[in-house]
Amino acid sequence: MNQVLIVEDDPFLLSSLTQLLEANNFTVTGANNAKDGFTHIAEQCPDLLILDLGLPDEDGVSLCRRIRMKWTFPILMLTSRSDLLDKIIGLEVGADDYMTKPFEPRELLARIRACLRRTTEYKPEESDAEQIRSGPLVLDLKQRSATIDEQKIALTALEFRLLHYFAVNAGRVLEREQLFESVWGYDDEFNSNSLDVFVYRLRSKLERASGRKAIHTLRGFGYRFGFED
Repeated sequence: MNQVLIVEDDPFLLSSLTQLLEANNFTVTGANNAKDGFTHIAEQCPDLLILDLGLPDEDGVSLCRRIRMKWTFPILMLTSRSDLLDKIIGLEVGADDYMTKPFEPRELLARIRACLRRTTEYKPEESDAEQIRSGPLVLDLKQRSATIDEQKIALTALEFRLLHYFAVNAGRVLEREQLFESVWGYDDEFNSNSLDVFVYRLRSKLERASGRKAIHTLRGFGYRFGFED
């Protein structure tokens, strides 16, 4: 069974989420503040984290940023904040998905399963390949790591999947919908803002490491991957 950690300061919601997930065959641990949540992660890394943004001792965005410095398991943010900027910030610091309270339990379960499926069932298209090379970039498919000129790039699990898809399709023009469906891997309303955030974040990391532009935007259509000289 998958281990889920819930960091939520509302006792009623924490209890309700715990009951919901346990009834659907998840093992659940709860924490009502950032300190206890981080301690649990350090002691026993979960398969997925449900993270509230409004914690009493530390903002969830700050906690997410600290977690992403060491771990790549999926993070689903829960918040009462409905502003688009909050969602974009959450995705930029490393969240994989985002839900606004109140929410439908069935949708939450679907999103949790989708996050776990993308992490545990994702397979490279090349059955025998252990590495993919594109210009100065090397992807190690077994270690799920990326390097540029032997410098390791810190990527979340979703960023690695996105970069992998770009790399195996280097030089091709990829439609935005095609990217979303292939990388996110589940049926959901196409979210242009979410895709933009992840592409921007990945592009910035590649450019910092290589000093070269790698992801090219074709306005109104999609993207093309390839390092410029």
